[in-house]
Amino acid sequence: MFEDDSADGTATRREYVKYGSAVLAGGVLAGCAGDRGSDGSESTDSESYSVSMEPMGTVSFDSVPETWMAYFSNYGDMGIALGQLDGLQGLIFTENWPLTFFDHLPGVDVSFDDVPQLMGEGSIPKESFYELNCDVHLMDPNFISLLDDNWDEGDYDEIRNSLGPIVGNTIRRRGEDWHDYPYYSLYEAFGKIAEVFQQQERYEAITQIHDGLLDDVQSQLPDEEERPTVGLLSVNSDFEEGSFYAYPVNDGNGHKQYRDLGMRGAFDDVIEGGYAEWDYEQLLEVDPDALVFQYGFSHVSTEEFERRMDAMRDDSVGKQLTAVQNDRLYRGGTSYQGPLINLFQTEAAAKQFYPDTFGEWEGIDTLAKPDARLFDYQAVADIINGDF
Repeated sequence: MFEDDSADGTATRREYVKYGSAVLAGGVLAGCAGDRGSDGSESTDSESYSVSMEPMGTVSFDSVPETWMAYFSNYGDMGIALGQLDGLQGLIFTENWPLTFFDHLPGVDVSFDDVPQLMGEGSIPKESFYELNCDVHLMDPNFISLLDDNWDEGDYDEIRNSLGPIVGNTIRRRGEDWHDYPYYSLYEAFGKIAEVFQQQERYEAITQIHDGLLDDVQSQLPDEEERPTVGLLSVNSDFEEGSFYAYPVNDGNGHKQYRDLGMRGAFDDVIEGGYAEWDYEQLLEVDPDALVFQYGFSHVSTEEFERRMDAMRDDSVGKQLTAVQNDRLYRGGTSYQGPLINLFQTEAAAKQFYPDTFGEWEGIDTLAKPDARLFDYQAVADIINGDF
């Protein structure tokens, strides 16, 4: 499963290379007059409308899309938040979603049992898009070409003209050299997708919950010198061999919750670039107060996570780590987060970093305790279901 945080053991299917600017050319991909859609969503306006988002530019819709596909859990999450789950026809990846989060939203049933995954053995067949026959495709075409370099500008033009518009921006990380157009913040991108589905009221309602959560949490953060140092590692590291992918808390959307919580990234000043590959001895040299394992909620079960932690606890050097000795080893968030996943990952990290302030993180079961919640799960569910 493609993961990419520049490295993660299973990181990329190929080295990142500059995918030329042809896919970004405005003439081929930007205009979508005549793209088909179908009536739906909360808007009753039958007039055409347009949405502008790089790299596609301005995309026109004759009517509100009813059916859609998405790359993964960032845009897929946005569609779910906007009440569009019933129209989801396919995902590039159905794997590695932190679906357990959605289990705690009353009356929201998220399952991909009947949703096909388009990524096969290292390729994404164009025929799959015709089988889905979606009104809109939520993906960044340049990023799809990184996953499968058989795709080119003509393929996207064909999808756009024969099936429906393409709208999307990778959004997840910054500082990569495979394109020259801007990234969007999580909520900037979410706002664009709300325009696609004409669901601005749902977007505004989720935004208010997000902003309220941050206002509440940030007003209670301990002074910076009182915050623990936190090391960010990949859960897909090799625990047995003692080879770990370590990250600074960079400025991409994948680490948004950590920056929002004022996390003191233990590796920020000692890693140049996007990541480092370290052994136990190098981890011990920095020795963070706590360790958080990126993709811990999405890529491994609770049982598998504990097996990997046991390997660290049993290692002669690993057992010397302060985080091991104080039992501060935590499952971390997926970097492919949309607005719903981000709410849960922010709550989890707040409890992991600052238990004296926000209550102790006792594993995923913490989410089942109403008195421990930092935002209103029922209100979020109501927005998704249109009851607001």
